[in-house]
Amino acid sequence: MHDLTHQHHADTLKSQVEEATGVNISHCYQCGKCTAGCPLNEEMDVMPNQILRMLQLELPGYEDKILNSLAIWLCLACDTCYSRCPQEVKLSQVMDFLRQESIRQHKVNVEAKDILKFHQAFLNSIKMNGRLHEVGLTIDYKLRTLNLMQDVQLVPSMYSKGKLNIFPHKIQNTSEIARIFKKISENNPTPLKEM
Repeated sequence: MHDLTHQHHADTLKSQVEEATGVNISHCYQCGKCTAGCPLNEEMDVMPNQILRMLQLELPGYEDKILNSLAIWLCLACDTCYSRCPQEVKLSQVMDFLRQESIRQHKVNVEAKDILKFHQAFLNSIKMNGRLHEVGLTIDYKLRTLNLMQDVQLVPSMYSKGKLNIFPHKIQNTSEIARIFKKISENNPTPLKEM
């Protein structure tokens, strides 16, 4: 008997992930090594292998559960999962795509709002200077989140040890960085939205 709840469509989240990343989601056979090795698995609401399984099953409701999850925002892209995977499933690429799709569909988990704001501040620093400027990143992040006093006690010791440069060091060819950001925005018409 044909199961009508499980229909494969070219427009499923699984097919979009596979097309964008080149990762074959079906290669995962649920050994769980990705989850066992993940340094943040205890903080995740959905385990990494469960995300892959939900993508495989393509059942109604799973797409929203994935895109609304906190887990996709907690992924560090450390590739511990990839180094342990017997099938060499590049899970960090999957998670990166899922984050972008979550933003595009306005389904970012409310608990991930500060993570997204950090991501936005980081990209702004690169866009402006061609490289990371920690003080500028920190100021931008604090203004976005209004967590103005968080970790402020660390500033004097970091500054005295030369870890914080007040002024940014710009790269020579910032026009090339501007060209890269322009190309990305042309290919991705949905910019990062403020939450």
